[in-house]
Amino acid sequence: MSRIGKKPIEVPSGVTVTLNNNVITVKGPKGELSRNVHPEMDVKVEENQIVIERPSDNKEHRSLHGTTRSIISNMVEGVTKGYEKGLELIGVGYRATKSGSKLVLNVGYSHPVEIEPEQGIEIEVPSNTKVLVKGIDKERVGAIAANIRSVRLPEPYKGKGIRYEGEYVRRKEGKTGK
Repeated sequence: MSRIGKKPIEVPSGVTVTLNNNVITVKGPKGELSRNVHPEMDVKVEENQIVIERPSDNKEHRSLHGTTRSIISNMVEGVTKGYEKGLELIGVGYRATKSGSKLVLNVGYSHPVEIEPEQGIEIEVPSNTKVLVKGIDKERVGAIAANIRSVRLPEPYKGKGIRYEGEYVRRKEGKTGK
């Protein structure tokens, strides 16, 4: 049995979970998320718990069991608490500003890079070297943060670039004289 898959998901008060065929919808104080669940996974909504069961012990069902449980758990947590991913800009002259809803990055290119957030995703700039990506969908928050980071990946020689908060960039030694 999957250790993660067999754990029931606690549904906090103020959150409603509805199951319509293979579509699970989670509504909470921060918003609403819905997702298709694999048709072979058996999802049951009881009072204040969600239980996921698998039909057999073959490899595909075992892998889907834990994944399905994690996805639904992340949906429940997203509509109650939300998700946040922090980014740091490291480098001389590297800065981020907000223009309307767009994020404007000056990271050493000849032009500023503008990034428009998706619907339901909020980008904050607490200081000119920090960027926060917030939202209720963990997958989309991570994807937008990765997209922002890909504008200027951290390089190993000087450590300049955009990195996640707390990310360690392994440094390399440069060329020597002779």
